[in-house]
Amino acid sequence: MTHRFPLATSSWDDQEMGALQRVIASDRYSMGPEVAAFERAFAAYTGSRFAVMVNSGSSANLAMVAALRYTKNPALNLQPGDEVIVPPVSWSTTYFPLYQYGLHLKFVDIDAQTLNYDLDALEDAVSARTRAIMVVNLLGNPNDFHRLEQIATRHGLFLIEDNCESMGATFLGRQTGTFGVMGTYSTFFSHHISTMEGGVVVTDDEELYHILLALRAHGWTRNLPRFNTLTGEKSDDPFEESFRFVLPGYNLRPLEMSGALGLAQLGKLPDLVAGRRRNGQMFQQAMANHPLFRIQHEIGDSSWFGFSLVLRPDSGTTRKAVLGQLDQLGFETRPIVSGNFTKNPVLSYMDHSLHGPMTHAEEIDRNGFFIGNHHYDISEAIETIAAFRG
Repeated sequence: MTHRFPLATSSWDDQEMGALQRVIASDRYSMGPEVAAFERAFAAYTGSRFAVMVNSGSSANLAMVAALRYTKNPALNLQPGDEVIVPPVSWSTTYFPLYQYGLHLKFVDIDAQTLNYDLDALEDAVSARTRAIMVVNLLGNPNDFHRLEQIATRHGLFLIEDNCESMGATFLGRQTGTFGVMGTYSTFFSHHISTMEGGVVVTDDEELYHILLALRAHGWTRNLPRFNTLTGEKSDDPFEESFRFVLPGYNLRPLEMSGALGLAQLGKLPDLVAGRRRNGQMFQQAMANHPLFRIQHEIGDSSWFGFSLVLRPDSGTTRKAVLGQLDQLGFETRPIVSGNFTKNPVLSYMDHSLHGPMTHAEEIDRNGFFIGNHHYDISEAIETIAAFRG
């Protein structure tokens, strides 16, 4: 079924088609100069020293967590059994790399209004075992990083960010994804920019950057600079360095086409985010006192990935009924990311604990959903949902 109000649409035009043709004409398809140029441009856009492109946002999370296992910095090195605080509402691959590296996941409930961390509960959850906080900026909405940084400093913790849904969001003028020691982004089709598949990790830490470069491509030294923090100085002999392995890495490399597409899309990103914000302002005004739904409270400047709607408990209807009616009106809908992820059977494999009940996560799991936002004017969709009464 083609929906009148879809969740995701393309922002490609002749620029992206030209970028693809440029790669085809070059006859180089594996990671090369287009990817490197995109990394430099993306680092500049986010205000980061370094950016490493990979083949998905999920891979970006994997590389980020893996880098913390292999860093020689004792303040950042994570070992099996260390505890990382996580929210219960995020995508599955926020959590899986933490489990795969033997870390203990401690789930802390979300705030009912922002859908990001309940910050009082988060601080209460910190234990002697806690080393880091995984910060997820949900559906374009920044966390309160002023408060998060205070908590982290007070308890000797560090932040890492899953910013895959929130490219272009800012808090006090600073790009989300740059508050942690590393931050991740997704460039999947439905996200703020699209390189077909793709992801990025940013950091200001040179050692972590070098670790990411090695982990992305087999754990070898080939892609490291001559002077680097992993091996010191590389050999002048490229034959010797071609297959020298120093870390247990992966193949997370993006294609040249993804890098070329990223350059075209990145040039459009300010306008794409501005369009989403204009729609966000309209949505907030139209839905401020809606009798059926409450909406996500904005922190900082959201890049409005989509619009969350949570059915009020006294609405007199059910989510199932509402979704059926909205489908007839042409709305494509989805759960608010994973809903309450802690209900999933996969947690039986994972070393984890819950810091109290996941009350608000469970509420959006039962009664929440989101609809799409886009870079172009969606007044009709906003007017239609604002007029909806079930």
